[in-house]
Formats: sequence, structure tokens, C-alpha cells
Amino acid sequence: MVLALSGLWQEVVNVPVNQTFPMPEGMSFEEAAALLVNYITAYMILFDFGNLRPNQSVLIHMAAGGVGTAAIQLCKTVENVTIFGTASASKHDFLKESGVAHPIDYRTMDYAEEIRKISPKGVDIVLDPLGGSDTAKAFNLLKPMGKVINYGVANLITGQKKSLMAMAKTWWNQFSITALQLINQNKAVCGYNLGYLDEEVELLGGVVAELVNLYTQGKIKPKVDSVWPFDQVADAMRQMQEKKNVGKVILVPEPRKEN
Repeated sequence: MVLALSGLWQEVVNVPVNQTFPMPEGMSFEEAAALLVNYITAYMILFDFGNLRPNQSVLIHMAAGGVGTAAIQLCKTVENVTIFGTASASKHDFLKESGVAHPIDYRTMDYAEEIRKISPKGVDIVLDPLGGSDTAKAFNLLKPMGKVINYGVANLITGQKKSLMAMAKTWWNQFSITALQLINQNKAVCGYNLGYLDEEVELLGGVVAELVNLYTQGKIKPKVDSVWPFDQVADAMRQMQEKKNVGKVILVPEPRKEN
């Protein structure tokens, strides 16, 4: 299994040995490709920043995506964690089967209002890959001692092409708070970007060892949505861009096998 900032969409890659990890027994190559980035991200957000403990509540945005499905599985390794998950309505049955107590259709509902109906005090942890105004909503949803961990700006992506309007709107609505305000709110705001941790060899190695252990115990299993050959990379990207995927979209060098 390989971690690299970029350049993995090719048949042969050259990476430092400390960014490679042995696959555990019984793991498929597709699962191995789906493990590292998503599960390291979800693990460090939930446990290193989030300090997830029994009887807490978590909001997972884009809950049917790669990081989302990883986060759900990792939450299930802690006793009695209540999971709220946003996704389009067609993915709700999958989310319920996976352990999401309260799936919310972000397209037709205000997720903050829906959460307040069920949990008036809010939640303990919010995983925020959206950015913009959603980070402010996440912060306001936190219970005292709660944490929002921002790890992306998906609100920038509104279609197949870059939108200057979306970029301007997201920038204008970006969340801002002073240290003094944080003190009085008893809440935390964290930022996470795995791409800037590539030199933290011991830190990442410890996380990967824990993930391999959880996989070997059968507590986590990467959810692969679909597998695409290199010559269909545009279709693979469209699968994600149109938000059709449940789990990880995988690219492989070989052509698709005909049945």
C-alpha cells in the first residue's frame, strides 16, 4: 500500500520506502487502494483531533463517500456512538445498514434543523469536508467541548467546470473566529490535510498499524463502489462528480474484463 501526494494514476510509480506499507493477509488490491487515504484521514480526525469516546455523537458529511464510509466504520469501534450522516436519499438505506442512526437528505432538508430536533444540544464532533458557510453551521451545532474538524472545501465543486461564483461565495462565507471567542464558547476548530503530513513517518506508521489491526480483526473493511480501467478515467471521475458513488472509486491499469 502506497501513500503519495500525487502521481499514482499510472502503472509504475517511484516512492520513498517509508511511504509504503505491507498489505494485511486476505486483503484485495482494490481494498488496499481504498484503505490508506480515506481511513488515515477518518481515523486521525475522529481519534487524534476528535478524541471520540463512548456515548458521544458525530455528524459525518458526505457519509456515503470514501472518508464517510471509513468514518462510520471507525465510529462503530467505539461503544454507543450516535451517528448523523448527510447524503442524498437514494443512499440512506446503505447508511442505515452501515450504522448511521440518522441519515439526512441535505438536498431537501436543513441538516442543522433536523439534528436539533433529535439532539437539541447538538453533537460532539463534526467532520467537515464542505467549508464555507457549512463550517459556521458545524460550529454552531457543537455541544460544549465539541470539535469541528475541517478537512476540505467541497463547496467549491458545483459542476464539471470550475465556478468563479462558487469560489467567491465559499471564500466570502468562510468561517472566522478569534481566540477569545473560542475561549468563551468552549469549542474547538481543527484543520486537517493528510497531504501536509507526508514527512511525519512515525505518526502515520502508527495510524496505519492500528488500521491494519482493525482490518485483521474484521472491524473495518474498505467499501469499494466501482473499479474502472485507466482508459475510462473520465467516467470514473463523473461517477464521483455526479455523486453516484457509495464508497471508493478505484482505477486499475488493466482493461475491464468482459463476462
